[in-house]
Amino acid sequence: MTVTVHPFPVDDLPSWIDEHTRAYQAERQANGEAPEVAERRARDSAAENFPNGSPRESHRLVQVRADGVPVGTLWIGPLVDERPHEWWVWSIDIDEAHRGQGYGREAMALAEVIARENGATRIGLNVFGDNARAQNLYRSLEYRVTSLQMSKEL
Repeated sequence: MTVTVHPFPVDDLPSWIDEHTRAYQAERQANGEAPEVAERRARDSAAENFPNGSPRESHRLVQVRADGVPVGTLWIGPLVDERPHEWWVWSIDIDEAHRGQGYGREAMALAEVIARENGATRIGLNVFGDNARAQNLYRSLEYRVTSLQMSKEL
């Protein structure tokens, strides 16, 4: 299996941004955020990170392929412009049909290569509390917890 990354198809950007924004909103809601807050935060994130319908100049949105077949997407870039050496995995999504085959692990290794090539000295990410599979993957890749938020319904 050879996993590679390729520029994301420009024609697919509008639908990907819409789909990603809806999924991000749903994840925020599933993890306890009020629907109107989740919607606003997802919409604001899309507007900030995809001005004019394209990724910010410093960000990389790529298609993940396994043996030439598209299996998912990876979006990385600096966390904030003021610290360009601190990169962030904004999103990694391996298509449902291709999960559990090592593509996510390989994509994360490629994310580190891309970040280093762009001057990064650190890479981080956020993982929602209900995503145990991703948490296990990141721990196995030597990511460590740097912050932990918890909540309780009253």
